[in-house]
Amino acid sequence: MTVQPTPSPAPRPGPAAETGETVETVFRMESPRIIAGVTRIVRDVGIAEELAQDALVAALEQWPRDGVPANPGAWLMTAARNRAVDLVRRRENYARKLAEIGRALPDATPPEEPADPDDIDDDLLRLVFTACHPVLSTEARTALTLRLLGGLTTAEIARAFLVPEPTVAQRIVRAKRTLATKNVAFEVPRGPDREARVGSVLDVIYLIFNEGYAATAGDDWLRPSLCEDALRLARVLAGLMPKESEVHGLAALLEFQASRTAARTGPSGEPILLKDQNRSRWNRMLIARGVAALGRAEATASGAPGPYTLQAAIAACHAHAHTYEETDWTRIATLYGLLAARSPSPVVELNRAVAVSMAEGPGAALPLVDALAADAALREYHLLPSVRGDLLSRLGRRAEARTEFERAASLTRNERERDLLLRRAAEQT
Repeated sequence: MTVQPTPSPAPRPGPAAETGETVETVFRMESPRIIAGVTRIVRDVGIAEELAQDALVAALEQWPRDGVPANPGAWLMTAARNRAVDLVRRRENYARKLAEIGRALPDATPPEEPADPDDIDDDLLRLVFTACHPVLSTEARTALTLRLLGGLTTAEIARAFLVPEPTVAQRIVRAKRTLATKNVAFEVPRGPDREARVGSVLDVIYLIFNEGYAATAGDDWLRPSLCEDALRLARVLAGLMPKESEVHGLAALLEFQASRTAARTGPSGEPILLKDQNRSRWNRMLIARGVAALGRAEATASGAPGPYTLQAAIAACHAHAHTYEETDWTRIATLYGLLAARSPSPVVELNRAVAVSMAEGPGAALPLVDALAADAALREYHLLPSVRGDLLSRLGRRAEARTEFERAASLTRNERERDLLLRRAAEQT
């Protein structure tokens, strides 16, 4: 009998490897604040990101040798700030930079700990508004926000949105260049400008979440990491802007939506429709956070609720229903009516029609959906024929329903969703 050699145990990572992992983890958590703090000095997010990366390299070199500092975030911040100070001092136009900053930079080394945590929060808020500046395209805002505030690498962003990595890299480079050439101020806008810009910030975060919640294309229905990044950004923003009603409204909406994540897909990753979801798998803690955030949104509103607060109220109706049949569809239809009046959109009208179908029956909703068929914005929108197919099926018009589901399947770019729609089409016999 041949004696087999005993396999050697897999090598355990050494102290240097473990320290490297610690550096990477801390940097991912702290990089938005570091970049924000450095941008206040150099007034250029591209240069600030490079200096933050330099601090990361210094940590990877020094921490394995000297040990992880007691406050690693403050160490990285100080290292990046020191590099920023050195850079500004080396510039020939140092005097002009001092005037822009408003005060002379001290000769002493910056302190290990930020002097005022509120200053750091202010810088982070400025970075949010800078990354989501309207001068950038939506694609550029999204990529830059995930890069600077989400801490994602270019490869991770490309993988999340199913676009080539060079395309994402180009978007980020162009975005930084545009912010520099347009002399976009590193500031939180005030008055009407702030109100206009908040909408852009919220829209970008919502777009990131939606792409994770129901992926536009590809093989996966859900991309949980994108949902988590967007939810974290919404929470950070709510902490930075506690008096902004719509910020809390968005946070509430994302908390409610994220609470359903575990129930939205089956064992093989296939989509599970809302009516078929096991509600015991909904995350009650996230629902509680959503209820609290919605309360803050309503308490801070100065007038009629905004669109994100209204959408959060709709999501709350679903969260409070123990079963699909117990859902208050009449209230949801009313809320969609308010949302349509506040932010007119054919997609909102389509969602209102779904609520009407549940509250009053499919016959009451079909004319509403048919009226949307001529809208150019929905011509290639796969959910229009999907909703129409569902209404026709419930009315017993199965042949027509099959045609609608097949059309919806031909329009979607998500493989999981296409399979679901084709399955629904096959059921219309």
